[in-house]
Amino acid sequence: MKRKTLKNVVEYDGIGLHKGEVIKMKLIPSKSTGIVFRMMNMPEGKNEILLDYRNTFDLTRGTNLKNEHGAMVFTIEHFLSALYVAGITDLIIELSGNELPICDGSAIKFLDLFHESGIVELDEDVEEIVVKEPIFLSKGDKHIIALPYENGYKLTYAIRFEHTFLKSQLAEFEITEEVYKKEIAPARTFGFDYEVEYLKQNNLALGGTLENAIVIKKDGVLNPEGLRFEDEFVRHKMLDIIGDLKILNRPIRAHIIAIKAGHLIDIEFAKILDNIK
Repeated sequence: MKRKTLKNVVEYDGIGLHKGEVIKMKLIPSKSTGIVFRMMNMPEGKNEILLDYRNTFDLTRGTNLKNEHGAMVFTIEHFLSALYVAGITDLIIELSGNELPICDGSAIKFLDLFHESGIVELDEDVEEIVVKEPIFLSKGDKHIIALPYENGYKLTYAIRFEHTFLKSQLAEFEITEEVYKKEIAPARTFGFDYEVEYLKQNNLALGGTLENAIVIKKDGVLNPEGLRFEDEFVRHKMLDIIGDLKILNRPIRAHIIAIKAGHLIDIEFAKILDNIK
């Protein structure tokens, strides 16, 4: 498979989820750089962060990167998810602040931006990750399994919450761009109403609104328009793990099965995949 980048520069401004600041984002085509975040609020020469699992930190509420100079970028998983499905391997992302725009809480806007620019193939190949025998990782009640799957990339995901409205959901999809755009990309991030006050008190989710997140209450959701899918919650978790495994910046050929997974175990699993011979 060929490496890919954007055809043209694309700019987009949007609110960052946690600080609530307007983030100016510029996507710049590049060759053989990998995925590089360039933080414009840091001095030149110290402000670039390569997409690499060795640069991840604090994976409690999102996937975040930092470099040795203290440059940091937070909540990149939705953007990475869209990058994976678009097949983009080389890109420079200039950001005015240390978050990605949250958009509407899904990945659909990022896909639209990529196609607005156009995507071009580069001369170099990118090596596929091919799972040839079962691999698994468990941490408590969280599990990820990878099985051989010759037909491409298949994802099965199960969630379970001890909540009066959101209990268990299960979904399975072939991960192609067509399926992803229709079935997964529109699924929004979500949280529970009882978490909102805690997050605000800790200067988190300051940019969170019902326009960019689903808020779950005792007997439904606070969002007046309701859900985009009956099982939107598990679909968003699928969006997240696709983004988290993009940390390897390589296409995957496997059937991934995830049960109650999250950013921390996703990145640990990526490390295992990276060592496949």
